[in-house]
Amino acid sequence: MMGLLAMTACQKGSTFTVEGTIEGAKDSTLYLYNRSLSGIVLLDSVVLDADGDFRFSPQAPVGGPDLYVLRVNNQWLNLAIDSTETVTVKAKMPGMAQNYTVSGSEDCVKLRELALMHSQLQERVFQVEQNTQLMGQTMVDSLNAMLRRYKDEVTLNYIFQAPQSAYAYFALSQTLNHLYWSTAPIFQLNDSLDGRAYRAVATCWKEYYPESERAQQLYNMVERDITSSRIAAARRQQLQEEDKIVVSDIIDLQLPDLQGHLRTLSELRGKVVLLDFHLFSLPESGARILKLRELYDRYHDRGLEIFQVSIDPDEHFWKQAVTSLPWISVYDPEGESCISYNVQAVPEFFLIDRNNALQKRSSQIEDLDRELESLL
Repeated sequence: MMGLLAMTACQKGSTFTVEGTIEGAKDSTLYLYNRSLSGIVLLDSVVLDADGDFRFSPQAPVGGPDLYVLRVNNQWLNLAIDSTETVTVKAKMPGMAQNYTVSGSEDCVKLRELALMHSQLQERVFQVEQNTQLMGQTMVDSLNAMLRRYKDEVTLNYIFQAPQSAYAYFALSQTLNHLYWSTAPIFQLNDSLDGRAYRAVATCWKEYYPESERAQQLYNMVERDITSSRIAAARRQQLQEEDKIVVSDIIDLQLPDLQGHLRTLSELRGKVVLLDFHLFSLPESGARILKLRELYDRYHDRGLEIFQVSIDPDEHFWKQAVTSLPWISVYDPEGESCISYNVQAVPEFFLIDRNNALQKRSSQIEDLDRELESLL
């Protein structure tokens, strides 16, 4: 099975329980999986007898809710577990995926509703795609209208009702299979309406479950999308206002630091400047800051200054992140400075010499220490 990972170790701690009965599945194997971010992880299995009774008690999730799956043959049933609850499932084969009840967890009840709605949507999509009277743009318009109705219902009645819930997260992860093209996510982060749903869930999960990997993953996705949107908007504005950009040897920047003082690149004439564009919410931020600290400690006394531009949308988060940094940290949540320097993605950096002349960007630098030595 693609993406199947073996559970290699059991950690001590609290457990949750999934129990119940699967009728009509004598001698079939029932599997319990964790739908982890890295793949499907097998937790336990049992061969069902004539009664179909089963009971699993694996390690409880840590940091926040997690998603699980029960499978018999090709029938899948989705579950969500928050901590140490007991979930009871009663199902019948064949058709377990549609023919089951669940109790003991509101999240699991809502997941069942979403799964049944999704199954009906999938069937309608196949019907539209098989309809020979609908061709080209007419088919696309019909599918888009169908998806919009589904997403509006799910957003209003599930996601916005409880954005901190496991079922809200699950709703965003739903996909559709198509007859004529590959599987695609139902909710698209770059869609303006869908984006509101993503941001609601990401914000609540980050607040309720700050240690959850799922919360961090979702929040990072939203942050990247916001950053990309701001860069695109700033690029459009730049094209309209090119005459307002002042360029001499460098494109000067004027941005507020932690104390609210406006800092500029031009004030650093006489120093070698590493102009750095950064996003502190990225997972790799911590390691990159350590490397910059090593460079700063090694070369600052010889004339190196770091001018770091943060484009994090959360100003409070940025202030907390830069409090102890020794170099110049400025804030540009709209990302206009990124456009001025044609930054396509962050992190990114440039080297500026003592005469305030722009020398190289990161892609042109093979050995940063050697470049700094030559400029200092």
